[in-house]
Amino acid sequence: MQPLALPPIAWSAPWFAPMQPIGQPVQQHWLAGHTVAEALHAQPHLPVRFVPQAELPDGMAYESFIFQTGHVPTRDNLHDFFNGLIWLHYPQTKRRLNQLQAEAIAMQGVGAVRGPVRDAITVLDENGAVLDAPELLWQALLARDWRRLLVDLRPLWTQARLYLLGHALLEKLVQPRKSITAHVYRPQTILAPHSSVAAVDRWLAHELAAPHLATKPFTPLPVLGVPGWWAESENFSFYDDSDVFRSPRRG
Repeated sequence: MQPLALPPIAWSAPWFAPMQPIGQPVQQHWLAGHTVAEALHAQPHLPVRFVPQAELPDGMAYESFIFQTGHVPTRDNLHDFFNGLIWLHYPQTKRRLNQLQAEAIAMQGVGAVRGPVRDAITVLDENGAVLDAPELLWQALLARDWRRLLVDLRPLWTQARLYLLGHALLEKLVQPRKSITAHVYRPQTILAPHSSVAAVDRWLAHELAAPHLATKPFTPLPVLGVPGWWAESENFSFYDDSDVFRSPRRG
């Protein structure tokens, strides 16, 4: 089924460029009339099987179904398209997140409240990112000192790399706007500088643990403020918008 009113994806944009070699062919298969699941299956070496949403049994948790079957229910929309691309790029991380979700569901069931671990997994899965950056940038980010982070220390960003993991985050970036904000994961161990996507995937899958996730180890970063990502940020007044670049909460 061909998607209706699918907006164009700017594959050359910094946030999509790392996924272009795989993502663009998958998109072309989708536009040619295949389902998203079928388009994803045109790629070799799949870590899971993508199946129609209808294969998810009534009353069964999505995460438990994936854990038990290795099948990912997939709808024909941008949200699930990008979820599939994250599975193809970060398979070990996605498996680890699914494992942690399934373990939490097995212990606690599916209730109205997810609990801190499942909440954190959802944040990372939907809107997360990993930052490889010099310590000075990390200090400024954690302090939400936006002027220092994105203006004063701007030359240091040539030594940094931001890896986007959240499929909802990528979906929003199809139509970029200033307020789009990632939840950047604060690691426990050091990420090797200038790592490949595959190396980040291996590191993060090993790094993720329920006790650390329960602490909500995230800090916000408006992604279009990353130097070199958005033309408007070349004018430093871009960062004066306090509705986007917010100060730390008091107390």
